[in-house]
Amino acid sequence: MAKINLNIKKSVFLPVYQPYITDYSYRYNVYWGGRGSGKTKFIIQKLLIKGLKEKRLILLMRKETNKLRDSVWKELLTVIEEFRLSRFFEINRTEFRVRCILNGTEFKCLGLDEPEKIKGFAEMSDAFLDEITAFTEDDVELIDGTLRSVDYKLPLQMYFAFNPISKANFVYKYFGFDTGTIPKDTFILHTTYLDNPFLDESYLARMENMKQRNYNRWKIEALGEFVSLDKLVFTNWRVEEFVTHNVPGELCIGLDFGFVNDISALVASIVDDENKRIYIFQEWGDTNKTNEELAKVISSLGFAKSSIIADAAEPKSIEEIKRKGINRIRACTKGPDSIVHGIQKLQQYEIIVNPKCEGIITEFENYSWQKDKKTNEYINKPIDSFNHFIDALRYSLQCINTKKLKSINKSALGL
Repeated sequence: MAKINLNIKKSVFLPVYQPYITDYSYRYNVYWGGRGSGKTKFIIQKLLIKGLKEKRLILLMRKETNKLRDSVWKELLTVIEEFRLSRFFEINRTEFRVRCILNGTEFKCLGLDEPEKIKGFAEMSDAFLDEITAFTEDDVELIDGTLRSVDYKLPLQMYFAFNPISKANFVYKYFGFDTGTIPKDTFILHTTYLDNPFLDESYLARMENMKQRNYNRWKIEALGEFVSLDKLVFTNWRVEEFVTHNVPGELCIGLDFGFVNDISALVASIVDDENKRIYIFQEWGDTNKTNEELAKVISSLGFAKSSIIADAAEPKSIEEIKRKGINRIRACTKGPDSIVHGIQKLQQYEIIVNPKCEGIITEFENYSWQKDKKTNEYINKPIDSFNHFIDALRYSLQCINTKKLKSINKSALGL
């Protein structure tokens, strides 16, 4: 058997991973965190080096077979090329398999759509489950049970990589994140995009923009944290392109007032009351706008002659805007529990949002119910945040002549 002399520069590995290149101390190795942190690439780099030390059978896995080509398979070929080892490997692109011609080590990329697939592999030495959150606990136990052989000198190992999605996913408890107690024979390393000095400026800018648009999503995707989003008020919505003039219904426009800290927000939609659908096609929001400036904005958007329902809390603002030529603006009707009544009315519709309306999309993604501090149960009162565009939408529905909702209960609100 030919001897392989590796001469790989340490600089090809991200600094955060360099201490672990040839550390095989643990059977279970968990690399988790944010996107762009180089987790998947490092694990494949490490397994390639391990496979060059002795003959091994190494599986690189995704739950879905159709995601292999653009994930672990692509990364494997890239690492082989970057290590300048292509001449030492036979590559079978049909079966997603590579074999080292010097020592017989094989890498096989496998999807686990059907768990029975794993039973066809005997004497497997190592397995890498990329995006482990897509697998199940039973999948992990099944694969773990296939690692067995007395012939390997280096330890049998499993590797996992994932970006957190929810504390409800099995990995949260499986790897001890719920208690902070690391399971026996397990190594865990958390990394983020900040550990990757090779990311370009556009990627860094994207992460910073996400932080401003959707803080919770940024914590999950950028920082790689488990973030339990509170129970969302609205789940009856989706983002979808549509042609406004093809949509039947009534034009409804709502306006919520703000100034320094809160935005003034306008939302325009077409309400198809017969089919219980709302099509949101236009939004506008900004701070530090006087009533005169708001009137100009409304005119510039083409709504000067349209009926507009505005926040009743500011009758002076409504009157000043009306005197600037927006004649059909009027105050919304408020009463006891008007916020929850308005929410319940919106929940009766299917809400379709044009992709350009990013403000209200962000609010739908974050507008949540409050929890009672004593009981930890959700109550029928929303958190007063991520709600400026939603308040405007709620006001706007008063353009529709529907019966007033007379009762409110938690089951009707989805609580």
